[in-house]
Amino acid sequence: MNVHTLTVALPGGSVEMPYLDAVGDRPGPHLTVIAGIHGTEYTSIAAAREFAAGLDPVRMAGQITVVPVVNVTAFWARSPFVVPEDGRNLNRSFPGDPHGSVAEILADAVTTTFIKGSDYLLDLHAGDLPEALEPFALYDESPVEAQARELALAYGLGHVVRQSRGERTVGGSTSAIAADLGIPAITAESGQNGILDRPSVERHLRGLDNVCRWLGIFDGPPPEPSAPVEHEGWLWLRTDCAGWWEPAVAVGTDVAAGDLLGTVSDLLGDRVQEIRAPDAGVPLFITSSPAVGEDGLLMGLALTADH
Repeated sequence: MNVHTLTVALPGGSVEMPYLDAVGDRPGPHLTVIAGIHGTEYTSIAAAREFAAGLDPVRMAGQITVVPVVNVTAFWARSPFVVPEDGRNLNRSFPGDPHGSVAEILADAVTTTFIKGSDYLLDLHAGDLPEALEPFALYDESPVEAQARELALAYGLGHVVRQSRGERTVGGSTSAIAADLGIPAITAESGQNGILDRPSVERHLRGLDNVCRWLGIFDGPPPEPSAPVEHEGWLWLRTDCAGWWEPAVAVGTDVAAGDLLGTVSDLLGDRVQEIRAPDAGVPLFITSSPAVGEDGLLMGLALTADH
């Protein structure tokens, strides 16, 4: 087991990103596991830490690299979604730019150091501070999407979303740039509202173990492929105006086109906008905070596969 630190030079200073490499006694694939792209998604960070601590190279094939906290300054600042230095979402900044903003510099460092050279990539996430979330995995259309889908099925979450290259709702993400580089990758989500709850951590740990057995990195038979609900893309629904948001449905609920998803009202309680489903699907995350700004994100509606 080798512990390293990646030092990333930033305007006015630097940030240190610790990571671990475990090299097995037998040849095998190189799996990279990252977490903490968003600094307050604690169940994913906790799972990456525990997974790294439990690795035993004697019982492994290949190599596993684990980066428990990528967005280090956001972690210390308890900053949801964005890099504190520039206010940008790191998971919309890949592949990055070594001469760009802080988020772009970090994305470039992660792409160069961790994503390139990997055979497979798992990016662990959870619902951030104002997000209720139903566990799901996301993969992108690419020449290696069949392998990415197998990763998602092996991870064993209840929903799997395929994102087409032409309609990337989540553009500039780790899994999207990995797909563009020909590396099978998924974004795996378990946990919500920035709460460190044990069942969500365990769900991530089971997924990590499942994938390692499926890849032959760990001994033991691979898990039976899960039978999740599979979705073909999704819609991110926003409000036209600032106001008080009240969802009318819960995450994981099947909705039909035209169903009421929630309302936005002014601060005196007068209804301003009804949010209705533009298509059939399942809300996989919902903004749980009542306060939403103009063009504020309300939910992610994963579309039924035959939409």
